[in-house]
Amino acid sequence: MSDAQPYIARRPKRADGARNYDAILSAARKAFETQGADASLEDIAGQAGVAIGTLYRHFPTRASLVEAATREGLAELISRAEVLAGTEDALAALSEWMRLAVRHVSTFRGLVGILTRSMYDEGTPSHAACSAMHSSGAHLLRAAQDTGQVRGDLTADELFDLLSGAAWVRENAPADRDGSTRFVQMGLEGVMARPDAG
Repeated sequence: MSDAQPYIARRPKRADGARNYDAILSAARKAFETQGADASLEDIAGQAGVAIGTLYRHFPTRASLVEAATREGLAELISRAEVLAGTEDALAALSEWMRLAVRHVSTFRGLVGILTRSMYDEGTPSHAACSAMHSSGAHLLRAAQDTGQVRGDLTADELFDLLSGAAWVRENAPADRDGSTRFVQMGLEGVMARPDAG
């Protein structure tokens, strides 16, 4: 097994390199949102006004470009989980975070699958961020379980299976019919503790 770390793109310090990096990233975000994760890298380079070789110098793989394009969103999810962890209603905190997570991981077509694979594959550029997001969600889950609001046998992996399902629904729904919010609500109702259950 290789100890090589996955390549994580970083914004260059030189002004011309930073300009190209920013232009590529901006074009990639637009292309991914309209065309999905399989958007043409040549088209992205063209929209950024750079040669394809310049794109590959900054982002040698599609995975490294996807990671850079989604890095801020994952960081915001992790940060939001930290804020929500300090709130009084643990179930409401978990519910809000789940809705935010679904929205982020379905930002563009194909992202759900990429992030799901990255969660379990240490060789992918998005693995560290996905793992940190998983931990932050697991912390909120444990808090809701500790207060007796969520059944204790629900694992963090099962929570993320639920999130992935809801994100897939959102990712594939027509623009005017997003069923993911109801999907999350129904999932939550299914895992809530039932103190009166016999």
